[in-house]
Amino acid sequence: MIVVRQSSVIQAIEPLPLMYESFYGLSGKPFQLNPDPSFFFGSKGHRRALAYLEYGLHQSEGFIVITGEIGAGKTTLVRSLLQKLDSRKVVAAQLVSTHLDAEDTLRLVAAAFGLPNKQLKKADLLLSIEMFLLSLTAAGKRALLIVDEAQNLTPRAIEELRMLSNFQLGEHALLQSFLVGQPEFRETMQSPDMQQLRQRVIASYHLGPMDASETEAYIEHRLKHVGWRGSPAFQTGAHEAIFLATDGVPRRINTLCDRLMLSGFLTGATSFSALDVNGVVSEIRDEAGDAAAAAAVARSPEGRQDSTAHSATFGGSNLLGSPALFDMDLSQFKLDADSAQRVRDFVNAHQAGCLEDRLSRIERTLEQTIALLGELADRSSEPAAQTSPVSGKEAE
Repeated sequence: MIVVRQSSVIQAIEPLPLMYESFYGLSGKPFQLNPDPSFFFGSKGHRRALAYLEYGLHQSEGFIVITGEIGAGKTTLVRSLLQKLDSRKVVAAQLVSTHLDAEDTLRLVAAAFGLPNKQLKKADLLLSIEMFLLSLTAAGKRALLIVDEAQNLTPRAIEELRMLSNFQLGEHALLQSFLVGQPEFRETMQSPDMQQLRQRVIASYHLGPMDASETEAYIEHRLKHVGWRGSPAFQTGAHEAIFLATDGVPRRINTLCDRLMLSGFLTGATSFSALDVNGVVSEIRDEAGDAAAAAAVARSPEGRQDSTAHSATFGGSNLLGSPALFDMDLSQFKLDADSAQRVRDFVNAHQAGCLEDRLSRIERTLEQTIALLGELADRSSEPAAQTSPVSGKEAE
């Protein structure tokens, strides 16, 4: 049962008798947003990034750095690699970094490997991690640490990770790390303070978007994974329209195609044209707001306005509200009157739910901003003697 909020009244709506998966004869959702390694698509860029990760595993030391835009497929790439690892030989731990200080980062590393870390002093924490890594080596295993969202790491946290790479047994490194983050992490790596870390990086790769032909192959790959047999069909120009609207970024493609499939289900479409794609793009752009789209276009390196206006919407807003269909003709679906009315009620209520969800996100953002400003104010009021140069940079 789906529960939605409409006009401050909680309403319970029975599950829809049909959704687009069953309508098109698919075994599941082909364009889900959650990273799923079973959907991994080997574009040129993704194959090369995976090759760098596998090369790093073979070297058994140092750091491998993978960067890419939001939604480029970095997490799916890492999870695909993890699936290939032999757990009898490699013990992998993954953590998603946030803006934590150095000691808290060490605690996250310990927790990721399943080590107790509460109320331990830093020296004891480091000793616990080192003893664990030595025990793995004695058992003929290796330790791999994967840090996602590495762009959130503070300089001090990065330094602590570098210091962990110093743990050795003879000439054998006890820990290898993969740092996965957004493009700004590349800038962090180029700063003078990161010279020692750069010397430990044995390979790095920036994962870019897919080209037009890869975008078409990517869409068909995901559809075939859930049993697609040609319905819905994509008419000439439809794939190109999707590419222009998303710039070949996988998550944007998933967002657009998921919405396109839903729209096709609601209208009974068995094929999609470029006009259908552009119509869905316009709906999403309108929901995001013209001002947000224009601001995102201004941030585009190329400054393209015709196609990037749409792609910027997908990059900055994952709005998936349904189209404004309050009085749909559902006779072609051969539904009884009660089922047809439930479909209409679902769409109407979903519209209200989307609006409330956007308002809730704005409210949460404001709360986080106020909390951050309060924290900065507290830091600025501390005596200068208690503020080290490094923490001063972090406060800025």
